[in-house]
Amino acid sequence: MEIWDLWYPEAGAPGLSFGRGRIDPTDQLVVHSPPPVLRVEVRDDTGVLIALGENLARTEWSPMALLERRGDRIVRQDIWPDETLNGTPVMLPGGDVGILLSWWNSDAKDEWRWRVELYNHR
Repeated sequence: MEIWDLWYPEAGAPGLSFGRGRIDPTDQLVVHSPPPVLRVEVRDDTGVLIALGENLARTEWSPMALLERRGDRIVRQDIWPDETLNGTPVMLPGGDVGILLSWWNSDAKDEWRWRVELYNHR
């Protein structure tokens, strides 16, 4: 398992947590309603830092961002998802992580519909 910890570093003096999610290892994470700047830490189950992204600024206005791990770095691209991202983990504000099942948006990008599946167990 991995822990993806997302922060909005420009909120207040120390920043503000956007969400922390514990998920199966992945090189891609879609983020719903991300802040304009993110700091991302990815740690393994023992707490060892394995990837970092700092000052990841918004690349365009969209309701979703795609975070990608490239070695020990995280990069951000704001996106309008398509079917190639179906099955990708998606983090909601607060840290719940589900799986993106489908996405649709109008050509004008003024409306969208999406489905995400959330699952938990103890």
